[in-house]
Amino acid sequence: MKLEKISNNVLYAVCGLIVLVFALFLTVGYDNYDESGNVAPALTDVLMTLMYLLGIATFCLMVWSLVRSARNAAGSDEKEATGLPGSKIVVCTAAITAIAFGLGWVLNLGEEPFTTSSGVTTSGTMVTMVDAFMVAIYILAVVSIISVVIAGTGVMTRTATKK
Repeated sequence: MKLEKISNNVLYAVCGLIVLVFALFLTVGYDNYDESGNVAPALTDVLMTLMYLLGIATFCLMVWSLVRSARNAAGSDEKEATGLPGSKIVVCTAAITAIAFGLGWVLNLGEEPFTTSSGVTTSGTMVTMVDAFMVAIYILAVVSIISVVIAGTGVMTRTATKK
């Protein structure tokens, strides 16, 4: 089996698993209430475990990919299919991520502490940090969608392979 076919099958399986877990989370026991009257969905632990596992897998694959790319590109400045050197893509990606997080941090400075219904209080700094990550995620999602659309048009590939 080709590596690309295996990759596609794994992608489809993971997407299917995510859709299944979210569907079960929203339909099975979603309207349960705890003793204080708050909603306590039955499959919260399953959903949280899936999110932790996907986060860990993503981090591990990112580190593996960075190490593999660094080994392959050591001492070379080969251009990718887009016509841009891989090192420039990495630097741009890191810069966009840092800018997105910084913007999220600045937009959410001075958040008030948050107290949950169970009485647990989270500091304003932690609330600011969570909000900054959320803003960064939204910005990076929009940038990713724009990148996929541009890559799908083939504009970058055509400009890289001028005749």
